[in-house]
Amino acid sequence: MNRITRFLVHPVAMVAASLVLLLGPSGCTTASRVGVTNDFDHAVNFRAFKTWSWYPQQPKDAEGGPAKGYESFLDKRMRASVASEMTQKGLTEVTTAPDIYVAYSARVEDKQQVSPYYNGLGYPYGYGYGYYGRGMQSVSQYKAGTVVIDIIDARRKELAWRGTGQAQVNQNTIDEAETHRIVNGILSTYPPQDNNARR
Repeated sequence: MNRITRFLVHPVAMVAASLVLLLGPSGCTTASRVGVTNDFDHAVNFRAFKTWSWYPQQPKDAEGGPAKGYESFLDKRMRASVASEMTQKGLTEVTTAPDIYVAYSARVEDKQQVSPYYNGLGYPYGYGYGYYGRGMQSVSQYKAGTVVIDIIDARRKELAWRGTGQAQVNQNTIDEAETHRIVNGILSTYPPQDNNARR
C-alpha cells in the first residue's frame, strides 16, 4: 500500500477530503445569481429581425449619462455588453433603418433581506421551545443592480420584448463584470423560444 492509499484510508483524511469537496465549489463561486424575467408581444415574428440600432432617445442611466451629453462608464459598459450579445445572436448593428431599436435602463438600489434564525432542529426560533423568544430574525442589507432591456419594433414603433435582470452588486454602480453578467442573463432569454409567431 503506497503513501497516498494509506493516507486516504485514514479517517481524518477522509473527513478532510469531504470538507474540501463540500467547500471547494462554494469557495470558487463569488458571483451572485441573476434573477431574470421577460415579457413579449406574442404576435411578433422575432425571426424576421436581422438588424438593430440604439433607441434615439435613450433615457439616462444610474450615473446620469447619456442624457447629460456624454457617456458614463455604466453606459459604455452597457453598450459594449449589449452589442456583444446581439452580435452573438446574429443581429447586425446599423445606423439607419434598423429592424429593431434597443434601449435600456439601469439603477442600483438598497435592499433588505429578512431571514429567521434557525436552531438546527428543523424549525426557526420562535416556533420551537418558548425561551428562544418570538420574532428573532436576521436582517441583511445589500445593493441590487437592476437592468431593463427593451426591444422596440422599429417599423411599428411598439415595444416587442422586455427583459429584466437583477443581481446583488458590491457598490453604488454596476461594474464591468457585473454588467456583462446581468446583460448576458437577460439576453439569454431573447428571442423568446415559445413564441408561436416564430414557427
